[in-house]
This record gives sequence, C-alpha cells and structure tokens, in this order.
Amino acid sequence: MTSNKIAVVGGTGPQGKGLAYRFAAAGRHVVIGSRSIERAEEAAAEVRRRAGDGARVSAADNASAAADCPIVLLAVPYKGHRELVSGLAPVFAGKLLVSCVNPLGFDKAGAYGLDVEEGSAAEQLRDLVPDATVVAAFHHLSAVTLWEHEGLVQEDVLVCGDDRTAKDEVARLAVAITGRPGIDGGVLRVARQLEPLTAVLINVNKRYKTHSGLAVNGVVHDPRAA
Repeated sequence: MTSNKIAVVGGTGPQGKGLAYRFAAAGRHVVIGSRSIERAEEAAAEVRRRAGDGARVSAADNASAAADCPIVLLAVPYKGHRELVSGLAPVFAGKLLVSCVNPLGFDKAGAYGLDVEEGSAAEQLRDLVPDATVVAAFHHLSAVTLWEHEGLVQEDVLVCGDDRTAKDEVARLAVAITGRPGIDGGVLRVARQLEPLTAVLINVNKRYKTHSGLAVNGVVHDPRAA
C-alpha cells in the first residue's frame, strides 16, 4: 500500500472505535467515517485522547473517509449493510475493503447467525463492489477488549479472502492488536463460518460474564511477517 491511512466506516460504533484506537495507537493514520460528521468528530476526539500524544485520527463522512484511504474497514451493523454499500460502491471501487460485519440476530435464547443470500456479509460486499478487493477479518474481537484492555490482546485474528496479497496485508494489520500477524483461514467463502461464530462468543460472554476471544494453537508465525 502506498499510504498509511486506514478508513473505518462505522467508526463511531463500539467495534469500529475500538479498532480505530488500536490502529492509531500503533502509528497508523485513521480516518473515522460516519453518516454524521458530528458523530465522527466526537469519536475521533475520543480516540485521540485514548491513543495518546501524536495519534493521527481525523473525521469525515463515510464517502470522504473511503475516498481518502486505500484501505477501508467496514465495521457497521448488518442491518442496512446492502443499502450503505450500494450507495458507497463508486468510491469503494479499487480499494482494499476489510469486512468486519457480523450478520446476527438476537432473541430470548441468545445470539444466532442470520442467513445471507450471498453466503456472508463479506461475499455480499464483494458482489456489490466487484471492482474492489474484499478481505474478511476482525470479526471476533470484543469491542470492550479493544477499547479497555491495556497492552496486546491475547487472541488471534482470522483472515479470509481470495487475493493472497490482500490477505497478507490485512494479516499484518492484526499486529497492532495482537502483536502477531493474523491467521489465513482460507478463501472468502469461509466468511460464512467466521461471521456467525461471533454468536457463539456472545453467548459464552453472557453465560460466563466475560469477554471471550479466539486463540489458535499450533501455528508458528514467521517473525518477518510482522
């Protein structure tokens, strides 16, 4: 990538703000996007305070944030995902799009994965923006852990996508959060398993009053990849 900038569309929500904080604290220039520029500015100010002196965090509407950055993270609710992406498709073209979206439902029995016509939110994003490169990652990181935990998060980031170079780029982004590269989980269709797995963690959190995460045993990381 020729730029250090990362846009976080949905950066005013808990997960988006937590990811923005982690990347800003690691020295990346983060642009927080929102439908409301006022909300984006409030979130950017909060992230700057949390990330400390020298943190580069700016605010913009979603379209301007995406236009200004080669990497765009989508951390938005699944409800309205199709409409939002369709509206931003022209500015998303040519970008590396990182989908953190989890299509989930909730009822009295707990959280569960929703059926998605395209298979997953990430595949829906790919179909709506065929001129972009889509990678799915960061689904299972707790928003509370991202924002409140001091130091590196002791979890692994699972990454899937059809473009190996793009997957490697996103895997390196995980170093800002875990201190090690993300783990290649396969092609983009694997997002069909990654996204609803978040429901399992939510149910675990509710049962055990915790903020659970995933760690993959048996993977030896190449230190050069970090």
